[in-house]
Amino acid sequence: MIKYYYREPWRFSSERSKHRIKAVRALAATFFTGIAIIEKIYLLSPRPSLARLAPEVSELIPQQGCNGTQAKKAVSSLGVMTLNTAHGRKSNPHQILLSRPEIRANLDDIARIFRRERPDIVALQETDGPSAWSGMFDHVEYLAEKGEYPYSIRGEHVKRKKNVYGTAILSTLPLTMPVSIKFSPAPPTFSKGAVISTVQFPGNSGVDIDIVSVHLDFARKSVRQRQAEELFDRLKERNRPLILMGDFNCEWVSKEQTLKSLSRMLNVKAYHPYAINLATYPASGRRLDWILISPELEFLSYRIFNDKMSDHLGVISEIGLAK
Repeated sequence: MIKYYYREPWRFSSERSKHRIKAVRALAATFFTGIAIIEKIYLLSPRPSLARLAPEVSELIPQQGCNGTQAKKAVSSLGVMTLNTAHGRKSNPHQILLSRPEIRANLDDIARIFRRERPDIVALQETDGPSAWSGMFDHVEYLAEKGEYPYSIRGEHVKRKKNVYGTAILSTLPLTMPVSIKFSPAPPTFSKGAVISTVQFPGNSGVDIDIVSVHLDFARKSVRQRQAEELFDRLKERNRPLILMGDFNCEWVSKEQTLKSLSRMLNVKAYHPYAINLATYPASGRRLDWILISPELEFLSYRIFNDKMSDHLGVISEIGLAK
């Protein structure tokens, strides 16, 4: 007697598809985890300079939400914060290893810090638009809504078919004249850049301040210096008081001159640049994230907080008009 076995075609096809999807995900996870490891190694291994190419500049349209509320300030000051959000992965090796709910939960934790600290303006780096490796939703829009920021802009410094990310600004104050700068290419590392916008200083209708969120290359000091020069070229004609924030991937107390050079070019100052207790990158104990301000402004407060939101720590400061 012959026995016949029937296997439902749809089940076979479905199982094969699942195996393929798992294999693709495993390969992608291996690839991007490798990139993350290389990035950490590059932080300690500067490379030679590359030929200079032209940066890409584009105008942005500010986003205005409908759920945010602007907090009233008791004094004439501006609360600012900068954070590298690490694509919503927190301390995990790579965001591609996380599910959409896990990414959202990580961003919820960041938004809770925003609501707790209530800075007027937040500068973000490594923050995604809809990207396949981080849940396929707009992280800036999500953080703006959850953090109760009615105004936001996002620059797309890396833009591929299914992966988009860059720097961003969230604000309780209207953002005007926004611009996105994509620095000139520096392979093999991904593109970096900055976003610039203008706000009116609280309680001073005649004082406009330029706000910049910037991210410099992590691999080579020569590239960082070139990017600093490109940023200077875009800012030198604006003639406004300046607050420059972001992940500079370099320190003040080192042989590298990028931060000092940028400070001289733009005439901006850092808060206690030689301090040894203001590290923002716990893995190496280095101070990579900075807030720099022009002479018309002064630091009223400045601190690093230890909430684990990414591989970087957040920096928050209260800024006043210099007397």
